[in-house]
Amino acid sequence: MADYGECIETVIEQLDRFKPQKDSPEQFLEAASTCLQTLSPQKQAFILEVLSGCLEYRKLLTIVVDAFYVRDGRLCLWSDYNLFQVICYLATFQLEELGFQLFCNIVKSQPADKMHKFLRFFFNPLNLCSWIKDEWSLVYETAHVQENWTDPLMRWQPEVQELIDQLERVLTNQLPLSKTKAKVTEPKQFNLTVPRPRAIPVPEPVPVVAKPRPVPRTAYQSPKEKQVLEVTKRCNRRKAEELLLRANLGEMRCAMPREAPAQGSKKALRLQSPPRICKTLQLLFCRPNDDIPIKLNTAAILRERALYQRQVERELQRVDKLVDGARDFSAFLEWQRKMQAKDHEEQQAAGECRRLQGKLSHEEAILARQRLLQENKQKADRKKDEVAVPADGQADTAVCRETPPGGEVHEGAGGAGDGGAQEHPGGANEAPEGPTAGSPLDPQVQEVKEESQELLQRRAQEAREEQTRRCELISQLRALETQPTHKGKLVDLTQIPGYGLEGEMSIVELRERLARLKEAQKREEEEKRDQIIQGKRAKSQELQNTLEQISLCRSAMGRSAALRCEERKAAAPSAPSQDERVLQLQLRIKEKAAERRRQAALLHVSAPRAARPKPQAQREAQHWLELERSRQRRQAALQREGSACGPARRLGAA
Repeated sequence: MADYGECIETVIEQLDRFKPQKDSPEQFLEAASTCLQTLSPQKQAFILEVLSGCLEYRKLLTIVVDAFYVRDGRLCLWSDYNLFQVICYLATFQLEELGFQLFCNIVKSQPADKMHKFLRFFFNPLNLCSWIKDEWSLVYETAHVQENWTDPLMRWQPEVQELIDQLERVLTNQLPLSKTKAKVTEPKQFNLTVPRPRAIPVPEPVPVVAKPRPVPRTAYQSPKEKQVLEVTKRCNRRKAEELLLRANLGEMRCAMPREAPAQGSKKALRLQSPPRICKTLQLLFCRPNDDIPIKLNTAAILRERALYQRQVERELQRVDKLVDGARDFSAFLEWQRKMQAKDHEEQQAAGECRRLQGKLSHEEAILARQRLLQENKQKADRKKDEVAVPADGQADTAVCRETPPGGEVHEGAGGAGDGGAQEHPGGANEAPEGPTAGSPLDPQVQEVKEESQELLQRRAQEAREEQTRRCELISQLRALETQPTHKGKLVDLTQIPGYGLEGEMSIVELRERLARLKEAQKREEEEKRDQIIQGKRAKSQELQNTLEQISLCRSAMGRSAALRCEERKAAAPSAPSQDERVLQLQLRIKEKAAERRRQAALLHVSAPRAARPKPQAQREAQHWLELERSRQRRQAALQREGSACGPARRLGAA
């Protein structure tokens, strides 16, 4: 039994050395066979067979042993993991060859409590025929597992059960171990290296730091460039506002005659007129700096080139279609433009009719108001004539006189006498202090005082001598530390170490090779740098050519836009056509305005005592007059913007 126990221990030791991530089973078995040369051939064959089987069926054994540790072997040590694997392998794969008696001897050579737990768990029919069989079937085929492994184990179930009972009886009859007195551990002192005493540092003088220069004032001030930019922005904004105000005040002055407004209404008209100017015209004609070049980045240049290329391609496609016999849509587009213009004129006429109808209703309301005022004034005059009473008789009626009562006020004065009290200061008596008497010192006290002074002087002298001795020792130690010490040996940099390694070389050769490698890397960097510079130059040249093409395209597009603008101006009608409804409404408004003025004149003549027309009516009339003028100016400005903004939009799109 001792031989079996030694063989099992040898197998366990070899399994402990096996690392699945690093070692391969074949090489490990070869190394193990070389290590077991000292054993007998029979033991060596048995150990190698068990070891190879454990390595081959490692997956199956791991399933059983891991489950054992989870369920029944929670209190077992993990160092016995390989022991349970070996017993599981012998019971599953070698029980037929070894025989039951030899298997019992091997099991009895191991600790009884561990073998009892594991065999009871492994040979349990519930475990063996349920989950162990299912887990093994995931690795091998189910028929193979049942025929070769689970069925033979079930056949050996009675004999193994007797073995488990024997182990249980051994555990129950086993006497407790006698407690022997353990040898007390005697601690030993560690043999540590005594560190060298630290050098006592000499106090260093405090360094005098130079006075730093103050921070310059310019660090807290904004740069001059920013101030110049702000001033330039303000000047440009002021110029733009002046130009905008001048354009708003003088828009369409030559095309539309204006009536001279009253002296007091100039400021109101100037404030009421809204700024109406096209943004495109402002950008084209009202910029103070027109000749400043615009710097385009690469993306903008490429986008513009792609735009012109697409335009050229569309034009070429259109020409190709025309050559192939396609129809030109210019006539249709012209008809469409005319119809849109006609629709626009109709919309304008409808809007003008609505506006004139509103103005006509306003005039009629003013006339009705004036008629109502005339009737009210006539009624008031008749009423005043009926109730008139002479004012002279009523003026001489009784006058109430009121005499305000008078009173005198008498003031009295009185005197008051003040009395004084005399204070008599009193004196305080002070207690006389008794004189202090001095007595001469005792001679013994004088001697003790002299001895203490001598002791203090002696101790101070000894302390000074000790300090001087310590300073001398420190200076000597530092002088010894500063002396050069020769450690190590001389190294020949041209000598090869001679370790027998591949590519072995001396330090000098290594440095030379590194220098050559650095030179090669430097040459590669220079070549790459030259290639990058050449690529950049080619790209810049290509961008320059693209900019030239873009400038040519821009000039061509500008000329074509100017030609189209001139054609549109020449084709534009001199005066917009008027609708009959608008003319009739304007005529009715003029008649109503004339009637309103006649009615106002009659009111002014017939009622001299009545107040002048109210400022509200005057403001309303002035408001409608300004609305009429602003409408006419807006219509003329829209025509001018339509003729000037078309080329600008096409230029912006290009």
